[in-house]
Amino acid sequence: MSEPFIAEIRIFAGNFAPRSWAFCDGQLLPISNNTALFSLIGTTYGGDGRTTTALPNLQGRSPMHPGRGPGLTSRRLGQKVGVESVTLNETQLPSHSHTLRGGTGGVTAEVPPSVSTSIDTSRNGLVAYQDNTSANLVDTASQSISTAGGSQAHYNIQPYLTMNFIIALQGLYPSRS
Repeated sequence: MSEPFIAEIRIFAGNFAPRSWAFCDGQLLPISNNTALFSLIGTTYGGDGRTTTALPNLQGRSPMHPGRGPGLTSRRLGQKVGVESVTLNETQLPSHSHTLRGGTGGVTAEVPPSVSTSIDTSRNGLVAYQDNTSANLVDTASQSISTAGGSQAHYNIQPYLTMNFIIALQGLYPSRS
């Protein structure tokens, strides 16, 4: 393996950080022992800038290039975005309605429920659905159809394979081209 640049980040499949490398887990490092690293990353990922600097935290995160592309929002180096779970609200759902109609007449045919059938409340032993939606039907009271869901969050994470990101603490100091 060639000598890395200081602050270079690589994906590593091991369960330890090799010598002169550290996990990208957000840990704070003393600037006095890592002056070259601090001169490159500063406080982009945290730290107070006087005595400590922080390594990037890529635990449970995907790396993303900074900048702005056509139709994309601007992202700064070190900016953390996204969440692992999301609770949707009514404004995020497409407009739609749930209509339940009922009647008191008999049912004439066995028709499976669909968007064009209605429930018939007759109790004469016949099937509970009818396809004649214009005959003697009224809207069901709104209290009969309850709200669904419990405002619980759902996971919003892409498929993943767990790997370690490591950052070089020592190596070649990168020169600007």
